[in-house]
Amino acid sequence: MFSTRSAGAITTSCVTVEGALTEDVSWLPFLLQTADALFPTGAYAHSLGFEESVRLGVVRDEGSLRQFLLEHVLPAQREQELPYLRFAFDAAQAGDLSELRRIDGEISAWKLAAETREASAQLGVRRLKALRAILEAPFLAAFERVISAGTIRGHHLVVCGVQGALGKLPLDAVLGAYFYASLAAVCAAALKLIRIGPDGCQRALRIASANAADVIQRSHEVRRADAGWFNPLLEIASLRHARAAERLFIS
Repeated sequence: MFSTRSAGAITTSCVTVEGALTEDVSWLPFLLQTADALFPTGAYAHSLGFEESVRLGVVRDEGSLRQFLLEHVLPAQREQELPYLRFAFDAAQAGDLSELRRIDGEISAWKLAAETREASAQLGVRRLKALRAILEAPFLAAFERVISAGTIRGHHLVVCGVQGALGKLPLDAVLGAYFYASLAAVCAAALKLIRIGPDGCQRALRIASANAADVIQRSHEVRRADAGWFNPLLEIASLRHARAAERLFIS
């Protein structure tokens, strides 16, 4: 919130002193609904390599969880995840299925571990199915047909970009929601995998999520040719997960 003076009245970016909204936030309920854990994507069943990171001793407690978020999750969000989400958003806004196909193929290429790649496609298809149940959009139906034909996988990141564009959501709101959901998913998994309480998870989440504005801003500067991030630790953890003697998560 910030204050400005206009015609003698003090206003904020969203609310006047009389309490009247000064911005259109009609898009907000759709964003909240589709970003909520209640939205049926099946994300709760995946750790995307985090479970093996715990087994390797990388994450043990609140401090190491916070370090994991800051040193492993944030750079990937800044350099790869959010830029590709932006590319998908722009392509969907332009109604360009061919560009979405190329973006989806690139995402497949940089997901080296088969389990992570399959999990991403499963989450994307499930999100798409849930979106089709609540949103009437010809482009969404066309995108689903392309996935059904087997020409693209329908990665979660791409579907989130399509969702944001068709829902007429502000781009930064789409990026912010995805950023927060990625951090929260790790913290939710941590509750099941390490000795940490809800308060510890919330403290780690708060510290990491406080970087949202900087990460989002810097992600805007990443060009298509430069987008990408390789983290051998997470790739190894994801590859190990397929051969784990026991596991709580699918990926």
